[in-house]
Amino acid sequence: MTSRTVLVTGGNRGIGRAIAQAFLDAGHRVAITSRDGSGPEGPLAVAADVTDSASVDAAFTRIEAELGPVEVVVANAGITRDTLLMRMSEQDFVDVVDTNLTGAFRVVQRASKGMLRAKWGRVVLISSVVGLYGGPGQVNYAASKAGLVGIARSITRELGARGITANVVAPGFIETDMTAELDDATQAEYKKAIPAGRYATPEEVAAVVRWIAGDEAAYISGAVIPVDGGLGMGH
Repeated sequence: MTSRTVLVTGGNRGIGRAIAQAFLDAGHRVAITSRDGSGPEGPLAVAADVTDSASVDAAFTRIEAELGPVEVVVANAGITRDTLLMRMSEQDFVDVVDTNLTGAFRVVQRASKGMLRAKWGRVVLISSVVGLYGGPGQVNYAASKAGLVGIARSITRELGARGITANVVAPGFIETDMTAELDDATQAEYKKAIPAGRYATPEEVAAVVRWIAGDEAAYISGAVIPVDGGLGMGH
């Protein structure tokens, strides 16, 4: 695969960190964003708040100066504020959508400028099985993650002839610090619903992201790829 400049938002931990590492391991120039600009060794770490267009623009300007125009963008930054519908405040809904959905729009819109000039680009949006499958207490999160599908498919129709692809990767349950804290009974209950009988590793999600952004996947766009062990069955 040709060496590219890759940006992973929210790349300082969890799935985002694994995605950044996968691209580094493949020889790419990688930048990550986090709110405070912290990050692991390896990628260029830049501060960015995806709810602020000026902050996003400043992050891109620095990345472009140090690594070159962003050719692959992975919109991974996200938050949760889970609570049942009747208890969810309007602010809980607005904040999650603004970060997870509108934040992805801000990042992708800024990245598209360089991609259009280059007539080449890869947009990967990190959704969730919850966006298509639903989840109790997650009306805000599910709405934000479902909306990413519409963004990817609209970008595909709008920019597909310019050498730009846009796809969605939808992880299910992943081995993280949060799932590790669940008691054995709860873990067993969750795993019963997953045909694979286990959680995914962050690296398994990262491998799919790296592939869909690569040369071999140049003719795939507007797709939703589940990495959920069969939990959602494509829903």
